[in-house]
Amino acid sequence: MAEQAPVSTYSAPTAAQQPSNEEIHATSLEEVWYLKEISFKPNTDGPPRRYKVITQNYNGPCSFIAICNILILRELIQILPYERTSVSYDYLSRLVAEYLLSACPDVDISAALSVMPATRKGMDLNPLFTGSALFRPAGSGGELKLFEQAGIKLVHGWLVDPSSAEHGVLSRTEDYDSSVNLLVEADHVTKGQLVVSDESAGPSAGPSRKDSAYTLTPEEQRKVEDALIIRQFIENSPSQLTYYGLFTLASELEPGALVALFRNSHLSVLYKSHGEDGALYTLATDQVFLHEASIVWERLEDVDGGWSSFVDSDFVRSSPAGGDYAGHTAESALAALEQQTGTFTLAESADEALARQLQAEEDDRTRELYARQAHEQEKERAERERAHAARQRVIDAAVRPKKKSDCIIM
Repeated sequence: MAEQAPVSTYSAPTAAQQPSNEEIHATSLEEVWYLKEISFKPNTDGPPRRYKVITQNYNGPCSFIAICNILILRELIQILPYERTSVSYDYLSRLVAEYLLSACPDVDISAALSVMPATRKGMDLNPLFTGSALFRPAGSGGELKLFEQAGIKLVHGWLVDPSSAEHGVLSRTEDYDSSVNLLVEADHVTKGQLVVSDESAGPSAGPSRKDSAYTLTPEEQRKVEDALIIRQFIENSPSQLTYYGLFTLASELEPGALVALFRNSHLSVLYKSHGEDGALYTLATDQVFLHEASIVWERLEDVDGGWSSFVDSDFVRSSPAGGDYAGHTAESALAALEQQTGTFTLAESADEALARQLQAEEDDRTRELYARQAHEQEKERAERERAHAARQRVIDAAVRPKKKSDCIIM
């Protein structure tokens, strides 16, 4: 049986300092996430250990959760007491902040700390198409500082193949933001004609100096041609992962590496297994798998997830439970069976009833917080959409062809 992970380099605050479950649930609109117990071997020589990792609800901050889970699996932070079933952003942010202060005593971590609240809504990351670990800083660069000072490598697989036709153009624009800006500029130069309708699109769709109603300078013509190539690259990699990028990650990462993978505008925990296989896996943190002990990792085998498969803690293809015991471990299924057959003693039944009551109360409070959080986030999402609607329409028009009756899915 896997042993519980030892006390980490930096653990949670003491019992007197750490917030109680009541304090966690007291603050309205505070993010709360469930914890899932998994087994993981931090090194090949030692036995597997048990860890509590953070699961993500439908609107959770994947960036911050990925950072915390990597630190947990590296035994650099630990959520205490081990028996707790849920955790809040406030608790985790203090845990990570204390770890950064202890790990970087002589380094200015203000930029990393200042960007942590923004991880609740997402992170502004700008990958370069020419390197798996290359990102451009946004704003003050606090996003990259947070990963750097936490000792977490940030990678992506949205790479252009050096032998492809797109490489020459993308090696000049280099990053995603610059490429999108070029698309917007080219669309402006062509007076909105960079994107043509499907009815008029042909093998050489796109404006040219011969058939357009305007004249382009040689510089403008090259900008339009580059924009068309960029648009094709972005359209051909909608998951923000290419096969060249996937092969690059598999070859560059060391066995046993735990890194943060930027993909499809999300962050996840990426792990490279030991042995000849050396496969890539992402940690399955979706809350829907909270009670599925056999689903721990998802094997990363292709760019669109068509061939991906779930595996358990031993990286064996998972076989989720079915029937009346779906989502239960062997132990919890046995406990449920014993309860149904009345094999508990009177004292055990009373303890079990009290535990169920306390858990039910905690689940009710958590669901109430989720409902409030969803309402508030929906309001914020609507405000953000209105604020960025004009720019988003231009970008959407520049990166994909539109039909007359197209609907834009945000």
